[in-house]
Amino acid sequence: MQHISTTPFGRRTLDAGLMAARQLAETAVPDRSIDKYKILTALTQARAAFRVTDRDLAVLSALVSFHQDRELGGDDLIVFPSNAALSERAHGMAESTLRRHLRALVQAGLILRHDSPNGKRYATRGSTGALRVAFGFDLKPLVIRADEIFAAAQAACEAAETLRRLRERVVLQLRDARKLIEYAQETLGINTDALDDQQRLLSRALRRKLDQDEIKAMARQASELLTHAKLLFPNDKTEEMNGNVVQNERHIQYSTKSLYESEPSKKMEELEPSAPPRPTDDRDLATKLPLGLVLKTVPDLRDYAPDGIKDWHQFVVTAAFVRGMLGISEHAWLEACRIMGDVNAAITVACMLQRAEHIAKPGGYLRSLSARAADGAFTPGPMVMALLRAENVKAA
Repeated sequence: MQHISTTPFGRRTLDAGLMAARQLAETAVPDRSIDKYKILTALTQARAAFRVTDRDLAVLSALVSFHQDRELGGDDLIVFPSNAALSERAHGMAESTLRRHLRALVQAGLILRHDSPNGKRYATRGSTGALRVAFGFDLKPLVIRADEIFAAAQAACEAAETLRRLRERVVLQLRDARKLIEYAQETLGINTDALDDQQRLLSRALRRKLDQDEIKAMARQASELLTHAKLLFPNDKTEEMNGNVVQNERHIQYSTKSLYESEPSKKMEELEPSAPPRPTDDRDLATKLPLGLVLKTVPDLRDYAPDGIKDWHQFVVTAAFVRGMLGISEHAWLEACRIMGDVNAAITVACMLQRAEHIAKPGGYLRSLSARAADGAFTPGPMVMALLRAENVKAA
């Protein structure tokens, strides 16, 4: 086989990699020294940036050990161990395996080959015993690229720390979601199978080794899951919830009373008159919406009615229960019922539940809609129709 001489790179065929190595070989060594153990530690942290493996670095560590000084610097950076000696320092690694890892280190630009005419590794000494010329592996790229290596190591450490903190946040969110789901199942009897399955799937996926993009995507899903889990309870009682809430058996209050079950005359006296009184007959609705159509539009409301919703009375009772989970105060709910009517207020809250992830402040939003309804500028009919159209588009 014909070979092209590329001294000082031996008898290998010239290619782009050898040309890059030749340019590196002709670069002057900076006038400084680098601690060889620190540079190896930095390379271990930044190995992904240089596309080398832990086995590659084990061979590099064995090579560096043949340099007698702790500091790497100057022009005397060529080491020339035999294959047998290098294999012994690499804990008995086979020669074929050594060659593969040495080639990877050369391709990564971490060492240079400085071959003799016959391809052997050796050194010649003068009459005083000083080295005159050495053929083997040149370690000067470690000194030349030291700043690059240390910068890559710092970036890798920062990325690893960011990933660790992100992973911790996901673990905590999934843990809190698990406690909320279990508490809702045990005390409220709510069907939380969908949330339970999602939490278990995310926890199982978290056992794998995830990269930064994957863990970021999981963090978004965990945050959404925790938000939905918090909607099972009044927001003001879960905002500051931590891992000890269930164990400490803190009392959580929420109101499930609607105007059907409370004392309207007493509640109405507490409200400031801001609109005409609502009609006494809630069945006489301006929207004229059928119950079946509304339930089809707001299927999420059924999850909070274990016995089902068979009439408007059950619909209002369920919506009154849900309003606390959305963070809507009882005062805002009663005022909406007074202005819109019980059923219209319940339909509005059910529509808000269906779009809960898009509403930042449900309490303020309901007050705003109540004010518009007082001026005759709002009924829940358009909300129901908009949700129905969106559902039809999604199904199509």
